[in-house]
Amino acid sequence: MMKLEPIKILLVDDMPENLVALEALLRRDRVQLLAARSGAEALERVLVHDVALALLDVQMPEMDGFELAELMRGAERTKHVPIIFVTAGARDRERMFKGYDTGAVDFLFKPIEPHVLKSKVGVFLELADQRRQAMQALRLNEMFMGILGHDLRNPLGAMIAGAELLAGQLFDERHLRTLHQMTAAAQRMTAMIEQLLDLTRARLGGGLGLVRVRTRLDVREIVQRALDELRASHPARDIAFESAGDCATSGDPERLVQLFSNLVGNAVVHGAPGTRVLVSVVGRLRDIVVGVRNQGIIPPERLPTLFEPFQGRPRDAARSAGLGLGLFIAQQIAAAHGGDIAVESTAADGTAATVRLPRHAAGGAADLGRPARDAIQR
Repeated sequence: MMKLEPIKILLVDDMPENLVALEALLRRDRVQLLAARSGAEALERVLVHDVALALLDVQMPEMDGFELAELMRGAERTKHVPIIFVTAGARDRERMFKGYDTGAVDFLFKPIEPHVLKSKVGVFLELADQRRQAMQALRLNEMFMGILGHDLRNPLGAMIAGAELLAGQLFDERHLRTLHQMTAAAQRMTAMIEQLLDLTRARLGGGLGLVRVRTRLDVREIVQRALDELRASHPARDIAFESAGDCATSGDPERLVQLFSNLVGNAVVHGAPGTRVLVSVVGRLRDIVVGVRNQGIIPPERLPTLFEPFQGRPRDAARSAGLGLGLFIAQQIAAAHGGDIAVESTAADGTAATVRLPRHAAGGAADLGRPARDAIQR
């Protein structure tokens, strides 16, 4: 297993002797202590380091501990960092309430009892260590899935190509039927591997791996491509399409086809038999809205977890070409384009999924054709 970085604790006090005393009490293996003598210096520390715990002196000049805590709570990077206030003041209830309002998890009063300090900090260190090990295990597992999936694609591709070659040389119906079953099974496995790779890209890359290029495109045409493929594979289903307005934006066309294919395909498979699936695309001033409506019903208890990985797997999963990742991947593709997906379902109106994509993704027309990662980092 990869070596873990030390757990970092931020110590803030305007008195150097207090910092020396805290460092002496809290020094231990696998712990890095970051000392700061002011609120401004502390903010510089947390911009560079990922902190697991902060001990803040309340009474400091220029910026006191409460003000520093408010700034930390307002920043995405530090809003979840546990804060223990250290104060020489009396046990003023109003002062303590103010501290808890700014995000404190505990108060320590000077003079500090060493055993109490070590015990309280030890709890947070243990929690931080467990969380880091769990996150590392998750990342290693997803990296393994990504590597395994990548390496499996080549032999599966060779099997499919070989089966297609044999199909043109066989004439016996039994042999052909067996060959088609083998090809279909290999294609289902390939689709599952692609979903696992997409899951890894979404988890490890923060969605960036799901958008490889941004080009000028018309969402209407992208949706039409997805519908043409679905009509070919589900000729008996009635899929209606309507559009209005200017539907131009920028994005990854292949990923957006995947998004709409997953979303509409889900509506086709789970809609009530014999009913229509209605797909609409509307271009508005600031965004493009794609709606997918069918007459299926999603139980209310499933709606909150609908887009979580493996939640949407059908009951007949043994015959399914997927792993219940389709809606999760669709949501991640939408998010990577700066958009979102919402789903509503009632017995009276059926199920409606709504995708909203911004008019110009990741910087607008100036970034069209630029690789997605470069456009985002600008």
